[in-house]
Amino acid sequence: MRGFAGMLVVLVIGLFVYKFYFTSGQAAVRPAAMVQTVDVIGVKNDLLGIAQAERVYQAEHSTYGSLDDLVSSGAMAYKKTGRQGYTYDAEASTDSFRITARCTGAAPAGCTNFAIDQTMEITAAQ
Repeated sequence: MRGFAGMLVVLVIGLFVYKFYFTSGQAAVRPAAMVQTVDVIGVKNDLLGIAQAERVYQAEHSTYGSLDDLVSSGAMAYKKTGRQGYTYDAEASTDSFRITARCTGAAPAGCTNFAIDQTMEITAAQ
């Protein structure tokens, strides 16, 4: 009986060590990748929102506007200057616009720049 109880204790300790060893290594890797994915999705949603504000501004003023113009006209609630790891920049003219999300120095390796224009398509930017 003592031999069986000893084997059971060793087995439980072994399973605990096995579970702790393999799950602790994965937990450190997964959240970072998930956070980066969430940031990219947020950046793309921001670009779509800013592009929609450009459309509203263009309908009211017959031209596209800068980020400051979008905010001051009420087409956009507040100026979106960026998101963690990205900064936003707008180039506007009478008949076109281009909103660019550029990676900053704090961005993770492999960060991709994105852009959107009047076609409302998000593309990788230079």
